[in-house]
Amino acid sequence: MLQPIVRRTWAPQGETPIQYSWDHRDRLSVISAITVSAKRRRLGLYFDILDHNIVTDDFEPFVATLLRRLQQPIILVMDRWQVHRSGARRFLRRFPQTVHVEWLPPYAPDLNPVEQVWKHTKYDDLANYIPDDILSLGPAVCHSLHQSKTQQPLLRAFFKHAKLKL
Repeated sequence: MLQPIVRRTWAPQGETPIQYSWDHRDRLSVISAITVSAKRRRLGLYFDILDHNIVTDDFEPFVATLLRRLQQPIILVMDRWQVHRSGARRFLRRFPQTVHVEWLPPYAPDLNPVEQVWKHTKYDDLANYIPDDILSLGPAVCHSLHQSKTQQPLLRAFFKHAKLKL
C-alpha cells in the first residue's frame, strides 16, 4: 500500500521524526512461490506483481508459467485461501499428471515460508518507505524481491522459521 510501515527511525535529538505520505488506498498485489529443487535442494523465488486484487484467473497463469520454467512435475503447498482452492481444482483438471496439491493446516500462516517473504519485504526492506505513487511502489517491491531471490541463506531462514526441513 502507499501507507508506510512505520518502524524506528533516526532524527536529530529533540525533534520528532515526521513522515509525510499520501492518504491514497492504492495498492499492489504480489503472487509468489518458493521452489525447492529435488536434487540440489536449491531454493528459488518466483513472483508477479499485479495492479489489482488477485483472483483465480491470475493464479492459474502464474502456476502455468512456473510449470514451464521448472519443466517437471511440481507439488504445490498452499494455504486454504479461496483463490488457491479454486485454482487447485482447475490445475488438477488441466494438469493431472504434472501438479499435486498439499494443503497447509487452516489458520497457520507461521507454517508458510512465503509469509516470511512478505514480512521481510514489508517490514525490513520497505519499512519507512513512502512512495510517491503506485508507479514508484512497484519497482521498490520488485527490487526487494529480486534481492531476496538471490540470497540462499535468507530463503533457507524462511523455511527454518516455519520449522520446515529441506
